[in-house]
Amino acid sequence: MERKVAIIGAGISGLAACRYCKSKGLNPIVFESESSVGGIWRKTIRTTKLQTPKHFYQFSDFPWPPSVTEDFPAQSQVFQYLQSYAHHFDLLQHIRFGSQVESISYDGPSDAEMREWSLWGGKGDPFNTKGKWNVTVKDQQTLSTEVYQVGFVILCFGKFSNLPNIPEFPNDKGPEVFHGKVIHSSEYAAMDNTDAANLIREKKVAVVGFQKSALDIAMECSSVNGPEHPCTVVYRTKHWGIPYFLPFGIPLLYPYLNRFSELMVHKPGESLALSLLASILAPVRWGISTYIERYITSKYRLKKFDMVPEHSFLKEMNSCSIAILPEDFYNRVEKGSIKLKKSQEFCFSEEGILFDDEVKSEAVDMVILATGFKYFEKLKDIFVSPTFQSYIGSAAGLYRNCIHPRVPQLAIIGFSESISNLHTSEMSCRWLAELLDGTFNLPSIKDMEDDVEKWDKYMKDYCGKYSTKWCIGGLKIWYNDQLCKDMGWVPKRKRGFMAELFEPYSPMDYVRP
Repeated sequence: MERKVAIIGAGISGLAACRYCKSKGLNPIVFESESSVGGIWRKTIRTTKLQTPKHFYQFSDFPWPPSVTEDFPAQSQVFQYLQSYAHHFDLLQHIRFGSQVESISYDGPSDAEMREWSLWGGKGDPFNTKGKWNVTVKDQQTLSTEVYQVGFVILCFGKFSNLPNIPEFPNDKGPEVFHGKVIHSSEYAAMDNTDAANLIREKKVAVVGFQKSALDIAMECSSVNGPEHPCTVVYRTKHWGIPYFLPFGIPLLYPYLNRFSELMVHKPGESLALSLLASILAPVRWGISTYIERYITSKYRLKKFDMVPEHSFLKEMNSCSIAILPEDFYNRVEKGSIKLKKSQEFCFSEEGILFDDEVKSEAVDMVILATGFKYFEKLKDIFVSPTFQSYIGSAAGLYRNCIHPRVPQLAIIGFSESISNLHTSEMSCRWLAELLDGTFNLPSIKDMEDDVEKWDKYMKDYCGKYSTKWCIGGLKIWYNDQLCKDMGWVPKRKRGFMAELFEPYSPMDYVRP
């Protein structure tokens, strides 16, 4: 079969997948439901900007233009950067816009035969001649559907779109009884900036959530309405909302972007020597985390607002749940334009929302649910096969954060999170392109599953109940090392012992193999 690859999504991961598949002489076809590239960066909340310094959030072979001088570019700048990347590598010719992928079905060996495989796809070959994928695509304009047959599928539609996570409520206590308006944060983000401001103007708004979208929306509500119509932020868990910079203007992420920081952590598949070193350096790891916690607590006066998290900063970091805190957030809490309300559960009444076991409702005019997305349901439901749905739904992780050992001729990119999601996606795409081109072979299914279990154990050891699937936030360099070894690259990319140990690693360190 022709080495034809279907890529679903034209965001960061989809563009990188297309670029590197194309570089290997493959035949990529990208299906994008929207009218342009960019994924979540097409349209965001007005005040949204990068949470990672731009030199860590860029493609290794396509640096930011000199005209972008900000360390943390705004949404429009990121969107333009992604458009420029697509034009520079001539990717638009491979993209079919307005094409919604409704399902993918595998046409090949039976479930019983696949369960007996010892190698991925039966032979370990990414393009197994015994199987192919049928990709059912709906044209958004004509509403007609077409089925494409391909030898490999790359899912790149990411975690932060399409299927909003709407909390479930008891009968007669959901949004239907509320006399105000209830929307998801994705609806707010999709609005024109002027329309969004008019929507919340002179209204008491409750924002549910305490991650980036919730914080940004709360700031916009407070800017529009002030203390006269305060915005209530409803949250379950206190988080370490972090500043952009530490003292002396050092970006906060710097202490976690060098190899020394990862020597303090027990890593999946590490040697005995590295394990001993991680144990010896554990007090240093604790000291760095404690210093950052104390700095954040002092800077934002968290004790005054009873907002000191119960978990460590290290757990926040390793679970990929870090969010940059808007600089003026707690000043607005103090002035009364933002109110904080901790509640494990809430429901609706006619006048507003009712928290936990409280009797009296808090009167609000609008509720914005910044409650994330059902990304695993979205990922699972794209498969027609119940067997594949079960594999994906129960997966502790992916091999190299790309491959499910039991699902042949398919990769998933963009669901793994790190300090720089763009760089992680690009490295995954480079690794996958080398695999598809035959540069290396995958180990046995059992060995891949064992490796996934080791990463899952690492997450549980360092994050506990805050553990999330498919996060490499605390071991980004170690993860890249594994990819480099597979591809035959030298893992250590710096010149000199001290540079290798203490200099931050960035995408520019991986420009060449």
